[in-house]
Amino acid sequence: MKLNKILAFQLMMSILMIAGLASCSKKSSSKNASRATGWNVDGKKGSSSKKQETGPGLVFVEGGTFTMGKVQDDVMHDWNNTPTQQHVQSFYMDETEVTNFMYLEYLDWLKQVFPPTEENYKNIYEGASPDTLVWRNRLGYNETMTNNYLRHPSYANYPVVGVNWIQAVEFSKWRTDRVNEAVLEKNGYLKKNAKTQDVTAESSFSTETYLNSPTSTYGGNEEIVLKGKKGARAPKAGKDGKVTEAKNIYAQRSSGIILPEYRLPTEAEWEYAAAADVGQREYNIYKGQKKYPWSGDYTRSGKRQSKGDQLANFKQGNGDYGGIAGWSDDGADITNAVKSYPANDFGLYDMAGNVAEWVQDVYRPIIDNESNDFNYFRGNQYTKNKIGADGKVEIVTKENMKYDTLSNGRIVARNFPGQIAQVPVDEQETYLRQNFDKSDNINYRDGDKQSTRYYNFGSESETEKQKEEKIMYNSPKHNVTTDSLGKMVRKYDKSSKRTTLINDEVRVYKGGSWRDRAFWLDPAQRRYFPQDMATDYIGFRCAMSRVGAKSDKKKSARN
Repeated sequence: MKLNKILAFQLMMSILMIAGLASCSKKSSSKNASRATGWNVDGKKGSSSKKQETGPGLVFVEGGTFTMGKVQDDVMHDWNNTPTQQHVQSFYMDETEVTNFMYLEYLDWLKQVFPPTEENYKNIYEGASPDTLVWRNRLGYNETMTNNYLRHPSYANYPVVGVNWIQAVEFSKWRTDRVNEAVLEKNGYLKKNAKTQDVTAESSFSTETYLNSPTSTYGGNEEIVLKGKKGARAPKAGKDGKVTEAKNIYAQRSSGIILPEYRLPTEAEWEYAAAADVGQREYNIYKGQKKYPWSGDYTRSGKRQSKGDQLANFKQGNGDYGGIAGWSDDGADITNAVKSYPANDFGLYDMAGNVAEWVQDVYRPIIDNESNDFNYFRGNQYTKNKIGADGKVEIVTKENMKYDTLSNGRIVARNFPGQIAQVPVDEQETYLRQNFDKSDNINYRDGDKQSTRYYNFGSESETEKQKEEKIMYNSPKHNVTTDSLGKMVRKYDKSSKRTTLINDEVRVYKGGSWRDRAFWLDPAQRRYFPQDMATDYIGFRCAMSRVGAKSDKKKSARN
């Protein structure tokens, strides 16, 4: 009898233990329970996973490994695109080049917010406007394009040209703010229609300002910057009668709704996206045997429905920009409307032909894959938010805006009211770091003393000017400014030791254009142009980094 009681007691304890374990297991598997502490973290920062939304106009490009550099028909024997194996992270890219219609939206916004009639803002609109005179030719009649290409509705869906690299970067920044402004309004963090009705020069929206100092956005107008999702949340009274204020009243990065910045693609991203090896498995992507953004070694379509049609807009021979009338080869003489030719396997249009495109990179003849073969990019200049004497971020006002004078005398704005002032990173950020040691990294691993033409080993008595003249990529430095009357003042560099056109202000552009022969349609081809100059054959498109998973494909976990 006593043995039976003991067995019954042990059985009961076993049941209770199993029930407790089951309860714990159930509780720990709750979606609100932290895997670190077991605490309920519902509503806390980063407690839930949220996939990045695709921004307007963008197409997803899944990253991977590819051969960067030219591998076919290297008749020029260039040494500036030696094949190297690179890996690019997933990112998003504009489906098409930025069109005249898209750029005019930008100009109209600038004209409304920064009226050219006001003294403080008189240079902003003009500084952002494309150079329509790029169409002129000494021995050609192109006044029709000069007067109509940018603004005539017939060219609305044609790629914008006459835009220099600096202007393209500023457009990308503007686009970032306008897209995030719309996202915040859609999610109830901003007053409805504030982005069109209430914006002024002193109260324009900046994404970084909103994230760092929400109360400074729109000039601190609380009627526009709402305290909480879907409008202001009323304070709640607890069981004890005490009133508590609502928490997390502003959107943050942890909210998951604010998109990363629009920007120019890096050269590696652009080349990877143009080649689109994802769709042609017959090509060995590690050897890079692909010649064009489409499959095959020819510029004409081999498909039954479109056999013989040109797959891009390019110059086919001397005096042949579009073929014979009534039997056109590519349907265009100058540029053509976007989406006029088939997309590549990433869904991107005109990655060969139509217009060449700016990318972020500063040009150098050598891709330094020994230093880095992951998300390769040359041109990093690290900055940080400027902190004022009061310990808060410093917001740009119309009084402390800064302008730059370009080599053609045009004045462009460097920052705008409502943005956070930026300064280069200093020793606080670089001390005892291995990954970077200064703010400006454009000249990293080039221009060292041993690689210069005039290097004199053992010399310690050189002046700063002499040292500067020995820099590897050191083109003539002409100084162009404007005087008090607005006239250009030009000071030419007459040094006989500056014998290159390459410096830190020349940028890479990729892809062939309507002016180029088929040789330049290879995604690996690369050329450079001064960042403050524009042409009638270079346009651009934007990109955006991907945050989170490499792709949306669900893969089963391995045992």
